[in-house]
Amino acid sequence: MHDELFDRDDANILHLAEHNVFPEEAEEVIPGDPFEMDYDKSELGEDRWSYLGETAEGKILQVVITMRSGRVRVATAFEPIRRFKQLYLAFKAEQ
Repeated sequence: MHDELFDRDDANILHLAEHNVFPEEAEEVIPGDPFEMDYDKSELGEDRWSYLGETAEGKILQVVITMRSGRVRVATAFEPIRRFKQLYLAFKAEQ
């Protein structure tokens, strides 16, 4: 499923590694009903969406995605600041 839904290459795999995130972890957040934080409609580049969510192992991540050729591309992912973690946990508690 992930190969059909997600787009990745060596460059973004390396970028995620700089944030101590594996591509599979970031990709788990998107279909897992994440909290949408932001949408950046770019006039020159790619539109980007920012989400807070949780991996299967319970790691909370902030994941920024874009769409490429009908597939989700994780532009970046990282551990969110404490305030955003608290925001996500409050969102999750309301569900």
